[in-house]
Amino acid sequence: MARAGLGWSGKELSELAGVRTATISAFEKGGAALTTTVDKLKQALISTGRVTFDGEHTVTVKPE
Repeated sequence: MARAGLGWSGKELSELAGVRTATISAFEKGGAALTTTVDKLKQALISTGRVTFDGEHTVTVKPE
Protein backbone atom coordinates (compact mmCIF):
# COMPACT_ATOMS: atom_id res chain seq x y z
CA MET A 1 0.00 0.00 0.00
CA ALA A 2 2.76 2.47 0.90
CA ARG A 3 4.62 1.75 -2.33
CA ALA A 4 1.49 2.42 -4.37
CA GLY A 5 0.75 5.56 -2.34
CA LEU A 6 4.17 6.91 -3.26
CA GLY A 7 3.63 6.00 -6.90
CA TRP A 8 6.70 3.75 -6.88
CA SER A 9 7.13 0.66 -9.00
CA GLY A 10 8.34 -2.56 -7.46
CA LYS A 11 11.66 -1.97 -9.23
CA GLU A 12 12.07 1.47 -7.61
CA LEU A 13 11.45 0.08 -4.13
CA SER A 14 13.73 -2.84 -4.91
CA GLU A 15 16.60 -0.53 -5.79
CA LEU A 16 16.11 1.74 -2.79
CA ALA A 17 15.72 -1.10 -0.29
CA GLY A 18 18.34 -3.44 -1.73
CA VAL A 19 15.79 -6.25 -2.02
CA ARG A 20 14.95 -8.31 -5.09
CA THR A 21 11.83 -7.27 -7.03
CA ALA A 22 10.56 -10.86 -6.89
CA THR A 23 10.80 -10.77 -3.09
CA ILE A 24 8.69 -7.59 -2.96
CA SER A 25 6.12 -9.09 -5.31
CA ALA A 26 5.83 -12.27 -3.24
CA PHE A 27 5.57 -10.29 0.01
CA GLU A 28 2.85 -8.03 -1.39
CA LYS A 29 0.88 -11.13 -2.38
CA GLY A 30 0.94 -12.33 1.23
CA GLY A 31 4.11 -14.39 1.21
CA ALA A 32 6.47 -14.55 4.16
CA ALA A 33 9.62 -12.46 4.34
CA LEU A 34 12.60 -12.36 6.65
CA THR A 35 12.50 -9.72 9.37
CA THR A 36 15.61 -8.13 7.87
CA THR A 37 13.86 -7.85 4.50
CA VAL A 38 10.78 -6.22 6.04
CA ASP A 39 13.04 -3.80 7.93
CA LYS A 40 14.81 -2.81 4.69
CA LEU A 41 11.49 -2.18 2.97
CA LYS A 42 10.16 -0.13 5.88
CA GLN A 43 13.35 1.95 6.07
CA ALA A 44 13.23 2.73 2.36
CA LEU A 45 9.61 3.87 2.67
CA ILE A 46 10.16 5.85 5.88
CA SER A 47 13.20 7.60 4.36
CA THR A 48 10.83 9.54 2.08
CA GLY A 49 9.49 11.45 5.07
CA ARG A 50 5.98 10.73 3.77
CA VAL A 51 5.36 7.24 5.16
CA THR A 52 4.66 6.31 8.76
CA PHE A 53 3.80 2.97 10.31
CA ASP A 54 1.56 2.49 13.34
CA GLY A 55 1.86 -1.12 14.39
CA GLU A 56 2.00 -3.91 11.85
CA HIS A 57 -1.08 -3.10 9.81
CA THR A 58 -1.53 0.67 9.70
CA VAL A 59 0.39 2.71 7.15
CA THR A 60 -0.05 6.40 6.41
CA VAL A 61 1.24 8.09 3.27
CA LYS A 62 1.26 11.88 3.37
CA PRO A 63 0.61 13.70 0.09
CA GLU A 64 3.49 15.51 -1.59
